[in-house]
Amino acid sequence: MTTDVAISGFGVWSAFGRGPGPLLDHVFQGKANFRTVDRFDVTRFRSHHAAQATDAPTMAQAFADAAQDAVAMAELSLPGRAGVLLGTQGDWSGLTSYWRTGELRGLPAATAGHHPAGLAAALALGPGRRRAFVNGCIAATTAIIQAAQLIAYGREQVVFAGGGYLVDEEFFAKFDSGHALTTASVVRPFSRDRSGLLLGDGLAVLILEPLHQVLDRGARPLAVISGWGLASDAYHVCRPHPDGRGMALAISRALERAGAAAADIDYVNAHGTGTPANDPAESRAIRHVFGAQPPPVSSTKSTTGHALEGSGALEAVISVLALTHGLLPPTAGFTEVDPDCAVDCVPNAPRQIAVRQVVSLSAAFGGANAALVLRRPS
Repeated sequence: MTTDVAISGFGVWSAFGRGPGPLLDHVFQGKANFRTVDRFDVTRFRSHHAAQATDAPTMAQAFADAAQDAVAMAELSLPGRAGVLLGTQGDWSGLTSYWRTGELRGLPAATAGHHPAGLAAALALGPGRRRAFVNGCIAATTAIIQAAQLIAYGREQVVFAGGGYLVDEEFFAKFDSGHALTTASVVRPFSRDRSGLLLGDGLAVLILEPLHQVLDRGARPLAVISGWGLASDAYHVCRPHPDGRGMALAISRALERAGAAAADIDYVNAHGTGTPANDPAESRAIRHVFGAQPPPVSSTKSTTGHALEGSGALEAVISVLALTHGLLPPTAGFTEVDPDCAVDCVPNAPRQIAVRQVVSLSAAFGGANAALVLRRPS
């Protein structure tokens, strides 16, 4: 016997600023925020741009701020017990500093495992599960999925779940050397002329609870996590399977868990990196599951950039906003249809429709795939 899993609150921090307002003003209007990186020296790199906030807090502070905002939104009195599950590689600026200088001060706090425990301490939470997920760009989505499982099966009553990434020199250099980053200042997912991704600051913390618990205290659930799926095609260390087999399996599992038919989904927030290999594979996965006329699709990485481990949490929040506002965020900078990406891509401007259920997708190197089904509370 399982229980319905509700999202009762969230906090979010992006290159546009703190909270949902900046996302509604920019992401949902197709306004990107890519600029020349000044957080570190990029002159020696091919690419020079990212969606970087002007005044970025530390990752620990950003997690704490987001969690406090989530508590306020959920109208939640902090419980004695709560889980904390976060997708993060840690604060790589601290790790890079250690490699260069040998300075140990601050190194433990930079590691991935520190952040769930650190956030729990910042909120003065009682006992509960503390987990860090480091499985690349599906890390935050995996954290949300495992949090939903803990709630559904009664193992926790409150879980703070999410993830984060702040643009850093280490991963910028890695993606640049692998020619994954575009040398342009724009990302064009699903367009014929797409040329790569750009990184972006992004972090979100969501509060998950049993739906009945939220209703019993008179609060308003924002969304229900009705389905989830994980799959790996292990096709290649970097490239997805050309037919999107792993992604299609993750979507199918999520729909099955949700008890939803393909026709019940009103919108897909795609992984949509804007790279030559990802977008066609993801498009084929979507068409495999949803048929020749899939629901509207967009990639919000066209505005936020790719927040790596945090992207699934950031895009889960965007998907919740799409549900609550009945508004589909566009793929900014879209120029020309690519026959290899035969989906109904929402281009450049938002689309107003009745949104009841959405799918949010994440993918990572090594063929890892994750899917969430979110529905509007009845």
